[in-house]
Amino acid sequence: MNHSPLSPEHLRRQIAVEAGRIMAEEGVRDYSAAKRKAAERLGVHGRGGLPSNLEVDEAMQEYQRLFLGAEHAARLRRLREVALEAMTLLADYEPRLVGGVLRGTAGPEEVVNLLLYADTPEEVALFLDARGIRTRAEEQRFRFGRREWADVPGWTYVAGDVTLRLAVFPPEALRRPPLSPVDGRAMRRAHIGAVRRLLTAAGPGAPGPAD
Repeated sequence: MNHSPLSPEHLRRQIAVEAGRIMAEEGVRDYSAAKRKAAERLGVHGRGGLPSNLEVDEAMQEYQRLFLGAEHAARLRRLREVALEAMTLLADYEPRLVGGVLRGTAGPEEVVNLLLYADTPEEVALFLDARGIRTRAEEQRFRFGRREWADVPGWTYVAGDVTLRLAVFPPEALRRPPLSPVDGRAMRRAHIGAVRRLLTAAGPGAPGPAD
């Protein structure tokens, strides 16, 4: 019996589902890497017809809901609790929680991503060092427009079993969030009060509000 080839739409969906599973189960955080890995496993060659980051993100959320259940919810809550502790400590720097911990898609290797606003990155490092917290310098690249990118300085440190990644922006950048790698829109950010409400709300996987 001859089998007709899969339609481009069906193949695109299969890649999204597999990429979502890879991100949820294997801890891959880069959407492009997950899509390439999924395409290879499905025997798809070339970049044409790959799903969008948003499609992969939605597939990852569905996989987590169906197959990871309480394990994912407990891990997500732990990450959000650590985020709130760090944000409380760093309150003077207008911290904003972003990324998978806020959206509710945090995978097994997820880090807590915080945006801070200070005159200099060194100010944040000195603040943490004075409290016995060892940091490591790390730059992150953010997109602000179709062709506008910026390498933002920051710091990484570990609290227990959780890694926190801090990107330090100048104070005036608080009014202009970077763009999300998921949908290309203004990145969803949550301040301390929003994260606190998120922890007390029903449904631990619910995404947080933007500020």
